[in-house]
Amino acid sequence: MTAIFVTATGTDIGKTFVTTGLIRHYRKAGRAVDAIKPVVSGFATESCQDSDSAVLLTALGRPVTIAEIERISPWRFKAPLSPDMAAKQEGCAIAFGDVVEFTRRAMAGRRGVLLIEGIGGVMVPLDDRRTVLDWMSLLRIPIVLVTGSYVGTLSHTLTALEVVARRNLDIAAVVVSESETSAASLADTVATLAQFAGSVDIVGIPRLAPGTNEHPAFADLAGLF
Repeated sequence: MTAIFVTATGTDIGKTFVTTGLIRHYRKAGRAVDAIKPVVSGFATESCQDSDSAVLLTALGRPVTIAEIERISPWRFKAPLSPDMAAKQEGCAIAFGDVVEFTRRAMAGRRGVLLIEGIGGVMVPLDDRRTVLDWMSLLRIPIVLVTGSYVGTLSHTLTALEVVARRNLDIAAVVVSESETSAASLADTVATLAQFAGSVDIVGIPRLAPGTNEHPAFADLAGLF
């Protein structure tokens, strides 16, 4: 079993877009694949069909039902905030150890590829003391860091790489998901990041039509695992 953790430099950057692109690539190649997104904020039951969890299930060819959403996303919160803040609004707190254990069980019980989509960016808090980085540090699996091509992404991405590298984690690739509007081009962003990222692969993916996740860059990314 191959497990991959998909994280980002921030929220609404393109984690789900990249994860679903990999899912569709692996399925098309006949490779077994599953995905989980254990923690979700901004989730409303009445519009669950529009959630990131639903997007993952659709890519997997699974029915979008509450039972299926619960299977891949046990921690769901209504407020579109960081997990710790969203949980507090509902009068509870995330048990960090339970999130880690859920992820480990998912890794142990799968064949083929398991994609684990995080929440927000690398340093988003899960509780009062632990962040997504702490979660990844305990799993010790390859990481795909998703970023954008917006102005400011160079500092955000290189900072994230530095923080992750300090934990001696395996950064398999940085994916630059083209931002909708930016003074910087995708090609220039990829080239500049490559100058500073050492041996880390930098993969650029242009904006695609809504609902489209097929591009040769996904084959390049999938080939790293």
